[in-house]
Amino acid sequence: MTTNEEIKKTEETMNESEEMTMDQLIAQQESLSEQLNKREIVEVTVVQISGDYVLVDTGAKKEGAILVSEFDGKTLPAVGDKVSAVLVKRGTDERYSILSHKKALEMQGWDVCKKAFEAKERVKGVILQTVKGGYMVDVFGVSGFMPLSLSELHTAYKHYLPVGAKIKAVIVEFSKEKQKLIVSRKQVLEEDEAIRRAEVLSQIKEGQVLRVVVAKVDKERLFLRFHGIEGIVNLENVAWKDPATAITNFRRGQRLKAKLLKLDKETPRLEFGLKQLFLNPADALKRRYPYKSTVKATVVKVSAEEGVECTIGKNATKAYISPFEMGQDFSAKEGDVISTLVVGVNPETYVVNLSVKKYDQAQNRKVVAQYLKQAPRPTLGQLLEDSFDSEEK
Repeated sequence: MTTNEEIKKTEETMNESEEMTMDQLIAQQESLSEQLNKREIVEVTVVQISGDYVLVDTGAKKEGAILVSEFDGKTLPAVGDKVSAVLVKRGTDERYSILSHKKALEMQGWDVCKKAFEAKERVKGVILQTVKGGYMVDVFGVSGFMPLSLSELHTAYKHYLPVGAKIKAVIVEFSKEKQKLIVSRKQVLEEDEAIRRAEVLSQIKEGQVLRVVVAKVDKERLFLRFHGIEGIVNLENVAWKDPATAITNFRRGQRLKAKLLKLDKETPRLEFGLKQLFLNPADALKRRYPYKSTVKATVVKVSAEEGVECTIGKNATKAYISPFEMGQDFSAKEGDVISTLVVGVNPETYVVNLSVKKYDQAQNRKVVAQYLKQAPRPTLGQLLEDSFDSEEK
């Protein structure tokens, strides 16, 4: 059961609490008034929205007023909300003190921008308007300038960003005294691009076949792009046959596959090959016409000094017999079909080299082998004589 003494003590404690709260409130109001008079940034409480003004408690008999227009583009504060503000013009008992929320944010913004500039940190900005040579950008309430040359990854000569666009940038020049703030979006894009390129390059290796886009074509090379990274195809790697003509068939924007021949991660620069996707025609000819195989050749042109031009196979593959390989008593003429031996393939002209001389030698060896197997065995001279007699007939 509560005694009278306990009730008395409780009442005294409550009175003391009320007195402390009132003291604190008065001190806070005095401190708020002092800060306002010093044009310092203060946190004020919204007490009413009236017409064009947001009325706030300044600790004085008359409320302070902030223009509603200062909250354009933002959510208007509600009664009881706290907002940052700074005194612009003192009021009287009859007139509101005019405060500015926008100016308070700008003052705070300069401090934030200074720290970001010194730490070389990125900042977020919003495009306020396009001006000659660049953009005006809002950065933490501070109006800064971004030149066109610092707005895109590559040098820009016109405006691409719309008003209201949100960007990430780095402060490259700062002076609160001169009210100067210059930002660069280009630096952020370059840093991000370097990271992206490094990631792309880490995932590829020489010998891979990659999908690329033709960026430019000239007489000596193709310029390609692989995920935004530049690469080239030198003329000799465009095609196995007649690359100078083959390169004229490519067009800017064309998508194709290419083999990665060289990878320089430092540059970064990529060198591609297109002909490497296909079998070397010389190798294909070597498979079709193996070394020392016998083929029938149709004579196209005969020259004692330059040799014999001819064709072989159903596809009329070009072939050649050098004067040295024509042998003795070569008498074939244009249109004749002769027996020859394959002695190689020219890797540059893709012409099959033939020899009548070596064919005759091979045939003679067969005759000798046949002679050695026969019984009774005629003399070698007889065997050869019979062979020559039959040829004359």
